[in-house]
Amino acid sequence: MADVLDINDAVDIDVEDEGEQSVLRLKDKVLKRKGRGFGAGESREHEKIRDYESVEMGDHGDEPGPQKSVEGWILFVTSVHEEATEDDLSEKFSEFGNIKNISINLDRRTGFLKGYALIEYGTYEDASSAREALNGSSLLGQTIGVDWCFVKGAKKSKKKSKRH
Repeated sequence: MADVLDINDAVDIDVEDEGEQSVLRLKDKVLKRKGRGFGAGESREHEKIRDYESVEMGDHGDEPGPQKSVEGWILFVTSVHEEATEDDLSEKFSEFGNIKNISINLDRRTGFLKGYALIEYGTYEDASSAREALNGSSLLGQTIGVDWCFVKGAKKSKKKSKRH
């Protein structure tokens, strides 16, 4: 792991000064830091710089049920026919709202669809209406299942059960 040297203040080094005196003044101004975090009492400027994208909780924050991803609301579509295309899915699901993204995974060996797809909507209302209307419907002769991709479960109680 590399060492980091921080110089507290600007140091004026005169050309006429003796070499040792200027080096000693420079050493007084230098802090040697090693590793991550640099200690508990020091400021963490590197954490202030990072501004990560986060998910807004909104109306459905702490409740059990569907959760929003960073981009939008994602539906998990199961039992999709192996020869279905992105256009087939787009045609079926676009009547409920604007689709932001469709992800289909193909089997490397056969080149066919693996049997599931992820469909992302921008709003909760569009995704919810598509989920309710298309769950159990038919696509290319096969009954598909549509449910939320990210779901927060019921809150667990803190009671400990005794096992005998």
